[in-house]
Amino acid sequence: MFLFNAGITIERVDFLSIDGNIIIYYFFRCNSLRMMGIGVFMQKYEIRSYRNKINAKGLASFNVTMKETDLWVSAERDLSVETRDIVMSYRYQLENYIQSHPLFLVTLNPYPPDPYAPLIVQEMINATRDIGVGPMAAVAGAIAQLAAVDLLQSSDQVIVENGGDIFMKMKRDAIVSIFAGESPLSEKVGIKIPARIMPVGICSSSGKVGHSLSLGHSDVITVISASAIRADGAATALGNRLKTKKDLEKVPEWADAMGGILGGVAILGDAMVPWGDIELAVL
Repeated sequence: MFLFNAGITIERVDFLSIDGNIIIYYFFRCNSLRMMGIGVFMQKYEIRSYRNKINAKGLASFNVTMKETDLWVSAERDLSVETRDIVMSYRYQLENYIQSHPLFLVTLNPYPPDPYAPLIVQEMINATRDIGVGPMAAVAGAIAQLAAVDLLQSSDQVIVENGGDIFMKMKRDAIVSIFAGESPLSEKVGIKIPARIMPVGICSSSGKVGHSLSLGHSDVITVISASAIRADGAATALGNRLKTKKDLEKVPEWADAMGGILGGVAILGDAMVPWGDIELAVL
């Protein structure tokens, strides 16, 4: 509940969910001035039961959680201490930047380049500025990728999963299962990820599953890219445009126009459209 002094009138309140937080930004008038305020509330922890199905044979798997960031990591040895330090560093960079640039957190539009911003911020800006979404659309993919790249200095094989968004580098082929909520195709099909294209990012967006913002109605759109940051932003951008089954056939064209996308899968109800250089697997 927000309490305001006399003379202040609320004109509009919008809600946005990002990386486990409910972001509330409200527009109000104080005398003749229009102003905006921001509130942040942490959501209840979500049990990620799908992790019980992850099979990273021969690798050590561990969980690292810090505030809203919840990573499942597989590497050649337990690197949980190193991972925690890495996450702490990138979160510090991101939180400090948001404190001085609050628009970065809430904007749904591309954010202008900032050569003085920290690495993670610049990566998020660059990956989303030409596809019509705000930089926070790529935050999960950014943390997954940057953490994995740093961990690869200590392990030749690394998988980092952050809320369903993945960045991986392995010496063997892998299959990534596609979770599509209540769709009959959910967890019935997977994408084969050959070792030759790794390291690679695999990220998803859904208009029906999870707490991340999507303006569309897809059960899931999964995107594969050499950059998990690009894949995360692209999945959000594509998901925003997918409203009906008729839109499914347009997704490959939309994705190709973005650039930097290897392929993907879009699912809406009992219909599915794969595109690009990918191979599906029946699970």
